[in-house]
Amino acid sequence: MAEQPGSSRFLRTTGQHAAIEPDPFTDGGFVLSIGGAEQSHVNLADPADIFYEYLRRIGHVVDLAAPWGEPITALHLGAGALTLARYIQATRPGSIQYAVELERELLDFVLAQLPLPEGTRLSTVIDDARHALAELPAELRFDVVILDIFSGPEAPEHIACTGFYREAAARLTPRGVLIVNVGDEPGLTLVRSQVAAMRRAMADVAAFAESGMFTGRYPGNIILAGTQGRWPQVWTAALTARGPHPAKVLAGVELDVLSD
Repeated sequence: MAEQPGSSRFLRTTGQHAAIEPDPFTDGGFVLSIGGAEQSHVNLADPADIFYEYLRRIGHVVDLAAPWGEPITALHLGAGALTLARYIQATRPGSIQYAVELERELLDFVLAQLPLPEGTRLSTVIDDARHALAELPAELRFDVVILDIFSGPEAPEHIACTGFYREAAARLTPRGVLIVNVGDEPGLTLVRSQVAAMRRAMADVAAFAESGMFTGRYPGNIILAGTQGRWPQVWTAALTARGPHPAKVLAGVELDVLSD
């Protein structure tokens, strides 16, 4: 590593500090915190090991997007500690990936402290997610587009909308999946609005989370997945079985309870 774990970096865009510390509970694990709040976890010794539950759920959706082990093209909107980029390289060597991050200092800091697995083919872009999407080479298409920037009801309006999702859908391959992590508060106001927005842009949409999240009584994360065709029922069974448990998937008419 170019820097010693335990240092921090000031992020000029948000005015917060980012820190990376060793995880005392995981061999080879490190935790990225921003503004004192844990944001990402990386296991350098085993990049296929994902610690946070919501990221594991996203990883499971990625697993279903193409035959196991087959290289894919992936776009990460919101880089964090690049946990999922590392996971994709570990499970699908040779994949071509792009990562977009608004905070230049964050991406530089993460790459300096937590090097990517050998052989990773990752291009990085410092920009707003929607602007970057439009500026990528016109011929680029992705098997998975992963949006991970929403945290609570104050989501960027120019991204939390049908127009953005239509632009993202246009970047997908025919088998491509749009995966959106929505962190929300009780009542799930943001989740409901994003289900409705994605349904107007994608052929089908499903929601995947810890089963208690769908009661709307707790804060937490719900993963939304939009497909180019009908949602495969076998994916519902596979995701429910893979967990983390207890897991639940809502698709089709069952998802109507979350649509504004």
